[in-house]
Amino acid sequence: MSGAISRVLREEADALVAKSQAIESEFSLMMEWILGCRGRLVTCGIGKSGHIAEKAAATFASTGTPSFFLHAAEAVHGDLGMVTEHDVVLAYTYSGETDEVVRLFPSFRAIGAKSAVMTGRPQSSAARSADLVLNVGVEKEACPNNLAPTTSTTLMLAMSDALAVAVMEERQFGSEDFAKFHPAGALGKRLLLTVQDVMRQGEDLAVGTPDSTVVDLMRSITSAGAGGACVVGDSGELLGFVSDGDLRRWIVDGHSVTTGTAKDLMSSGGPTVEPGLLAIDAFEAFQNYPKKIGEMPVVADGRLVGLLVLKDLLRSGIV
Repeated sequence: MSGAISRVLREEADALVAKSQAIESEFSLMMEWILGCRGRLVTCGIGKSGHIAEKAAATFASTGTPSFFLHAAEAVHGDLGMVTEHDVVLAYTYSGETDEVVRLFPSFRAIGAKSAVMTGRPQSSAARSADLVLNVGVEKEACPNNLAPTTSTTLMLAMSDALAVAVMEERQFGSEDFAKFHPAGALGKRLLLTVQDVMRQGEDLAVGTPDSTVVDLMRSITSAGAGGACVVGDSGELLGFVSDGDLRRWIVDGHSVTTGTAKDLMSSGGPTVEPGLLAIDAFEAFQNYPKKIGEMPVVADGRLVGLLVLKDLLRSGIV
């Protein structure tokens, strides 16, 4: 059993290596078509090749090329209306004789869209009908009967990925661009979410003045559900921070909660962050700080604007 697995992986890998060493100029032309497309890239297919086409559309769309998948069977029942003269169509049919795909090329031409076909048979009906042929022929499928699409679909998928990445690089589509299309994932959040998006403000922020009593600080912290209180001056400038730990130590040392003020307990010069800092960078700041802390005041131009809480960062989904 393991021998069969190794054989299939080796045969499919060999096909990829062989194609990488013999890329036809048509693939470069297809790349130019996509880069110059004023509409969208439309991938089209049915069956197993259709599954590859559908995945390719998703890959192109997520890497900066507006794209969608057109089911070949649905196309002749009205979905051809999705295609415009400004689009580029990339059809997938390894045999090149899939009737549902072949019969679409006259319509693509009538609409005015450029058409290309990814096929294993450059002399097929689809190849003769398309404006451009991308040859992904393989000597043999990994299937022992040489019937089930295996090596051929792997090569189709890999070549689609290669086209998408080549176009992506040519457009200089970077990580920040990628994140715009993936805002819900951890990657998108790492690249887009800032401290301002996560920090606590308003009623969720415990604030005191240097003259605030210990009881006042405890009430403020309890009301906000925070782990400490920020101490500010008359102009809102940050003067220091009083943590839960500071309050506990004050009591353990024998002081009464009815005595002492914020200026007696607060620590100054501690870590702060700016609201525009990426949340993931703020998380790294928490991790790298010499002491274990759970909150950092958020400061802009010296003034307190919020409080960043470590557990809020963890809940945000950046890690």
